[in-house]
Amino acid sequence: MDDVLQKTTARRTEAQPPDAASPEAVLHPEGVSNDEFRAALSRLAAGVVLVTAHDPDDGPKGADAGMTATSFMSVSLDPPLVVVSLRNGSRMDDLLDEQPMWAASMLSESQVRIAGRFAMKGRISDRLLFEDMPHRRGEVSGAPLIDGALTVLECRTEQRIVTGDHTLVVGRVLTAAVPGGSGDGGPLTYFRGKYRQLGQGQGQG
Repeated sequence: MDDVLQKTTARRTEAQPPDAASPEAVLHPEGVSNDEFRAALSRLAAGVVLVTAHDPDDGPKGADAGMTATSFMSVSLDPPLVVVSLRNGSRMDDLLDEQPMWAASMLSESQVRIAGRFAMKGRISDRLLFEDMPHRRGEVSGAPLIDGALTVLECRTEQRIVTGDHTLVVGRVLTAAVPGGSGDGGPLTYFRGKYRQLGQGQGQG
């Protein structure tokens, strides 16, 4: 009887999965480093968009805010939805958590200066940046729409999805326009850490 019990116990022990800390356990890779991830994703060319919104609570007349974004895309045709990825705790993330109305201006290759100014860390106030930049106010969103942009969209936030260190803001497109005279060249793109023109080779900067 003891022999049978010992054999049964042995079989059950053998059937158990190895402990994760044991030498026999197969350890899964923990993933890539930040530098590896950035380097890999820098090879994915992206369009450049200026996301804007009006903060009615900033000062007596409110204030405009802008952010250069490359993580922007359409996600649905019916209903028309777009999504932008915002760093958690950023000025734009905090603003769009309270303000559901915003806009996106898809920048042309001639607007690299605008993209750079609104992407700069430690930049001067957005209020001053907008003062010398031609724009108009969206009739629906109240957000600045950049003159000369290839396309301008006015949006209303439908959903916010916190994922990792960013928040995905899904917006319903309320107006979409291709402004007259905005055919000034092609789109501004971002590739391997630099702003580029469509078709510009790696060796050209």
